[in-house]
Amino acid sequence: MSMYDLIVKKKRGETLTKDEINEMIAGYVGGSVPDYQMSAMMMAICFQGMTEEETVNLTLAMAESGERLDLSAIKGIKVDKHSTGGVGDKTSLVLAPLVASVGVPVAKMSGRGLGHTGGTIDKLESFSGFRTSLSEEEFINNVNRIHIAVAGQTANLAPADKKLYALRDVTGTVDQMSLIASSIMSKKLASGADAIVLDVKTGDGAFMKSQEDSEALAREMLSIGQLAGRQMAAVISDMDQPLGYAVGNALEIKEAVDTLKGKGPKDLEELVLTLGALMTVMAGEAKDEDEARLLLKNNLYNGKAYDTFLTFIEAQGGDIRQAEDTSLLPEASITAEVPSEYSGYIADIATEEIGKISLLLGGGRETKESKIDLAVGVALKKKKGDAVRKGETLAVIHANHPEKVAAARKRLAAAYTISKEPAEKPKLIKKIMK
Repeated sequence: MSMYDLIVKKKRGETLTKDEINEMIAGYVGGSVPDYQMSAMMMAICFQGMTEEETVNLTLAMAESGERLDLSAIKGIKVDKHSTGGVGDKTSLVLAPLVASVGVPVAKMSGRGLGHTGGTIDKLESFSGFRTSLSEEEFINNVNRIHIAVAGQTANLAPADKKLYALRDVTGTVDQMSLIASSIMSKKLASGADAIVLDVKTGDGAFMKSQEDSEALAREMLSIGQLAGRQMAAVISDMDQPLGYAVGNALEIKEAVDTLKGKGPKDLEELVLTLGALMTVMAGEAKDEDEARLLLKNNLYNGKAYDTFLTFIEAQGGDIRQAEDTSLLPEASITAEVPSEYSGYIADIATEEIGKISLLLGGGRETKESKIDLAVGVALKKKKGDAVRKGETLAVIHANHPEKVAAARKRLAAAYTISKEPAEKPKLIKKIMK
């Protein structure tokens, strides 16, 4: 069946067979299926959805579209973590070195920014010289030696996903459950980890806006992973406001460094400890989550997590002077405060809009060819439940283009909802699923 016929079939809501999916993915990777036809298929899937069987078949076809990483030379149970994406989500920057500091082998494949969310690889490249293109030998050696390596997805590892990931970003086809599940799990299955912890975001700043949808996505990914013989767990976490206070690549690196020194925002610390405890137990480095949490918290406050982070940055070519003195990281030429127009309490923050404002400033990609400005973004000063006085700063814009500041200020002020009555702070950890 031709790609045209497959697009029409899916547009009508019919089910694609395993052979049809395999043929489609092979054709896209091989070049016989062009971007415009695959874009049409992605949009058809967004409107019509996929069955569980279609999703599993798509995941396996993407995982098998290139090489699979063999991590058998790494000692111990290799643990990876993946987030479904959020605003200000710098979790991996803290989590990976923290769990590595207690002896967990972290062999992590990470991605770049997608839509209004940031990517771990982009953030790490705020460090001058930092390399995410590692040979398989170097990747394995680093995990054996210092318990951590973070690499970008290579062209040969799930290449179908790499092509689709970039295409979905610029065609409005990111927020579809089966496409998100297959993208995440194809990379994870091809990456060779023994155990996978998923951070599934829910709320305004997430791709899944409701907790019900987030749990359904988690179940889908847990099922795919377990069928493939992996240890799996998922955490449903709040994204109805940015995680921490910093949104933007270098700004988030600074906040991550503070957290690794035990001086970070409490919501980021709580999420890292929750995810890290699951990873530590899966790796066999603690008997239960309470013991794991204590080990991790100790290393967050005694300097071991930060020392592991420095070793990791240096091992991948980064300038550790920028970690020791974060003022050496990329900094914007313009800062502009956004004052509150009212006194009261922060009742709501339009989180996706905060991500889009960072995108407007240059902190994300609007097209596949876009170049990211690592210095720009938004630094929040007030979050949900906080009291605020009229004229007090809600957030600070970090920008390099003066013409973008006025629009960003207006949109940022409108992103805050202020009430006269006290507002509750949201619960961060919604659910843990295994």
